[in-house]
Amino acid sequence: MDDRTLNDLLRRFGLSDKEIDTYLSLLEHGEAKASTIADAAGVSKRYVYSVSESLADRGFVEVNDHVVPTTIRANPPDEVINRLRSDVDAIRPGLEERFSRVERRAEQFEVIKSRVTVIKRIRSLLDGAESEVALSVTAKHLPEVRESLAEAVDRGVLVLLVVSDAEGTSVGDAGSDAVDLEGVASVVRTWSEAMPTLLTVDSAGGVVAPPELLRRSDTDRQAIHFSQEQLAPVIVGSFLGNYWPAATEAATAPPAPLPAEYENFRHTVLQATLRLRAGETPRVTVGGRRTESDEAVELVGRVVEAKQGMVEPTNNEFPVQHSLVVETDDGTVTVGGKGAFVEDVEADLVRIEADEAGEADASGGTADAE
Repeated sequence: MDDRTLNDLLRRFGLSDKEIDTYLSLLEHGEAKASTIADAAGVSKRYVYSVSESLADRGFVEVNDHVVPTTIRANPPDEVINRLRSDVDAIRPGLEERFSRVERRAEQFEVIKSRVTVIKRIRSLLDGAESEVALSVTAKHLPEVRESLAEAVDRGVLVLLVVSDAEGTSVGDAGSDAVDLEGVASVVRTWSEAMPTLLTVDSAGGVVAPPELLRRSDTDRQAIHFSQEQLAPVIVGSFLGNYWPAATEAATAPPAPLPAEYENFRHTVLQATLRLRAGETPRVTVGGRRTESDEAVELVGRVVEAKQGMVEPTNNEFPVQHSLVVETDDGTVTVGGKGAFVEDVEADLVRIEADEAGEADASGGTADAE
């Protein structure tokens, strides 16, 4: 390796030209006095002392100041290389972590410019849904995602669907223009107006697309595919607060067979509501925490009331309020979902059972009450 290449490589480790000259002179001498190195490197003796301390801190040399006169010894190259390698290995985790943060931030948002890609992303997200879907889609494009919606419902996912731009469409009726709503959602509402295509899945990700992008092929409007837990609840709040109340209820799935367990509290409230309206009094076992003390709690009781805005007639006091009133042996307790603060208990998991053994469930079978 020629001197120029060696100098260039040493510069990459943060050595200045004078530090390189001093260090290379030390390598040639092995061990020498500061005056000897100063003459060889063309610098002052004071500078050699200063540089030597810096090189010693980085493991390149050792300063023997316990002898008179002070000498400076170059450490063996293997030791230096191992030290440098160890430093590189030590900083790798920190560098990789910061790089991965940038990658994750970059992956959190994807700009979509075509209708085909919007539909593709919606299908993909629906296929991966585990607990909850909130979707608004035009009547024209519902058939393109219908199968994915139906499969999500079959998996036990809560699906809240608004079919927009339904003016002049016979939704749910027979006929060539009919849009089949059977089995596509837990609750379906329709709206004659155009509205953005909104999708959130499991409060973790989704899609937002302006109406023009799905209507026209020559638009310059763009959609966003996001994967950000902080943003998804905002979209769900807008969906339930602004668009859901404006739409008209068109179809509701029958209650799920009992017993059933839900981590998604909105789904719990919907199922309890359907049971109450069928004249039943479902029994629940709730695992969670008391909102006042943060103390873990498990309570068992009968649902006597549900506050919700998913099915008509709605009775919640604000759009995202979904709660249960549970009658226990110790009194009446209010239960809310994740982030609850108005209710007595924040639920993590709820098991719903028929109130009495042998009570028929809504599907005509017999509930396995335990």
